[in-house]
Amino acid sequence: MSDSRNAPEAPRPAEHTPGGRAGEPGAGSPHTPGVSVRHTRAKGEPRFPDGPKADPAGSHFERRIRSFQPRRSRVTAGQADALQRLWPKWGLDIDGQRVIDLGELFGNANPVVLEIGFGMGEATAQMAAADPDTNILAVDVHTPGQGNLLNLADQHGLPNVRVGNGDAIILLREMLRPDSLDGLRVYFPDPWPKKRHHKRRLIQPEFLTLAAARIRPGGLVHCATDWEPYAEQMLEVLTAHPDFENTRPDGGFAPRPQFRPLTRFEGQGLDKGHVVNDLLFRRVQHHNQPPTGA
Repeated sequence: MSDSRNAPEAPRPAEHTPGGRAGEPGAGSPHTPGVSVRHTRAKGEPRFPDGPKADPAGSHFERRIRSFQPRRSRVTAGQADALQRLWPKWGLDIDGQRVIDLGELFGNANPVVLEIGFGMGEATAQMAAADPDTNILAVDVHTPGQGNLLNLADQHGLPNVRVGNGDAIILLREMLRPDSLDGLRVYFPDPWPKKRHHKRRLIQPEFLTLAAARIRPGGLVHCATDWEPYAEQMLEVLTAHPDFENTRPDGGFAPRPQFRPLTRFEGQGLDKGHVVNDLLFRRVQHHNQPPTGA
């Protein structure tokens, strides 16, 4: 997955293990949507020649503790076709080698929200369709999910979606300008439930400091999780951070806002008594500090 593992889209294992490798259909093969395909590639041959790179940042950056585990599950023919056709148009490899112009990336000056970890992209596509005047830069490392979201954007005519491939930390640190984002969404990130793995959790003070430098004052950070101990940690860390304030007057969790869709898997969990907590925090501008973009 990426810096976030979207639990509502798929049952959550404690830790992801690599699955079978699948590639694009052979030349001239019929593309049957929903059918998983395999392709024997020569050594060194890219999985999708015109699609996302396997490791876009390569060895340019330090190997830090990662908050995500890549998943290598099978790619369907429809997903492979979308990756080949649409990646050059709507995809972004996070290589950390340049600062991107979000207006140029989307072709307009509309506000941009960064979503870290989108699973199969179904909720992302719904939010993009419901709010066409907001651009969504959705980042993940799950290849089938990338292909699925591109397919959904194509099928439903969603020009306000771009799909990022790689480490969202590198994107934030190296490739985005100060105050360039209007919001951040982190839905159902990997909870890393074992105590020795808590250092891998995404929502940490250092991450929030980095995110604050890229989110304009007034922008929203919206997190959601079905892992209650992680929800409590998120609330504690966000509340303590000087660059964010809780939108809830009581300082607690927020009800699920209408703009975040209730997914099928999340609904099943709620029926079983699982508790899902949403957190909505606003980026604040301190009176004694200049804007971060100055």
